[in-house]
Amino acid sequence: MGLEPWQAAEFAAYVERVRDALKPWIPWAYTILDEDTARALLQSYADRQAADSGRIFGVYVSGELQGGVLYRTFDAEQGVCEIGVWLAPEARGRGLITRACRILIDWALDVRGMTRVEWLCDPRNAHSIATAQRLGFTHEGTHRKSFAFNGEHRDVQVWAIVT
Repeated sequence: MGLEPWQAAEFAAYVERVRDALKPWIPWAYTILDEDTARALLQSYADRQAADSGRIFGVYVSGELQGGVLYRTFDAEQGVCEIGVWLAPEARGRGLITRACRILIDWALDVRGMTRVEWLCDPRNAHSIATAQRLGFTHEGTHRKSFAFNGEHRDVQVWAIVT
């Protein structure tokens, strides 16, 4: 299910509940502080969806938001997109993210004709790496000190599925 700006209160409450688990990996865990900041992020993805350049989806368990998946980038002209994910600790180990990502990958490749689906993650994020491997991504390399996050220059692993 897509996450829309009208769901900002729910998204803000979710981030507040799982903030500590997200902080090591997700920049918006620091910036989603209330309904307004949640709405701004969700609106940015609504705008990306309208421009065919990204989209955000919630992962729900028994009607409760537990995580999400997104096309962080989506460039139909170049045939390249990037998938991102997050999940509440209590929802891990059920295959929720793997199933949601399989839908995103299949849609990108089979419906939209993408030639490359990327997965970028911190080399210290064992959960993310394991998910990329389960989904059939190939580790292409590591960009050293690729981006600044929380006052630290971080490495990023590049994983991809190509057709």
